[in-house]
Amino acid sequence: MREKLAAQLYTLRNELKKDFPGTLREVKRMGWSAVQIDGLHGNDPREIASVLDELGLRIAGMHVGLERMKHDLPAVIEEARLFKTKDFICHSLPDELMNPAGYKSVRSDLREVASKVAALGLRAGYHNHDFEFHTTLEDQYALDYVLELDPANPVYAEIDTYWVKKAGLDPLAYMRQYAGRMPIMHLKDMTKDDRQYFAEIGTGIIDFAPIIAWGEQSGVEWYAVEQDYCPGSPLDSLAISLEHLLKLEPEIKRIMS
Repeated sequence: MREKLAAQLYTLRNELKKDFPGTLREVKRMGWSAVQIDGLHGNDPREIASVLDELGLRIAGMHVGLERMKHDLPAVIEEARLFKTKDFICHSLPDELMNPAGYKSVRSDLREVASKVAALGLRAGYHNHDFEFHTTLEDQYALDYVLELDPANPVYAEIDTYWVKKAGLDPLAYMRQYAGRMPIMHLKDMTKDDRQYFAEIGTGIIDFAPIIAWGEQSGVEWYAVEQDYCPGSPLDSLAISLEHLLKLEPEIKRIMS
């Protein structure tokens, strides 16, 4: 399973701003096989791609803003080519789009992007938070509305375990509807106290073994580990999460057997 685990680089955004190549080397030294890109912080994508190739770090997709998808798509496609990835995912939305009219435009925009890149072997996707569960359209959550399948222009799900839990739903029960449509899953834990805050994998309340077992049987290609805020060093937090996930492998195999 190790080869399918990726460190989401938003976790290390402050470290990357200081030394992007050096931080990637630390991630590789820690034992990660892949990373998920979340901005280049002014670095040349060709230079970062060269470092990734040197280290043998693979890319589990890129997080990209919707405005870049709409207005800078050739550059996004070129970055996907450089990073040898099929996937670029809309990572969030501005406040002005978190309403019924906004979600309608987001769905339309993502489908249009999907129609432009599918022939290139690329996949456009959407990453959730909890706010998409606060609005309903056509008797469904805004997230399900945005991700509703258009077979001609499919938009892929990137479901985040923490944010589903934060919205008051069971992550595994919710994501079952996206079997075969979620090449990347976001793993993120939640603290056991009333804060319901971000936590290292294995230290919180989410049971990841059955979630990953389901993912292995449902077309998930990557498990991207993200921790938005860490109590100490983000590198230490990623190390804790990786260690726990690797220890889960026997239990995951047992569930799948």
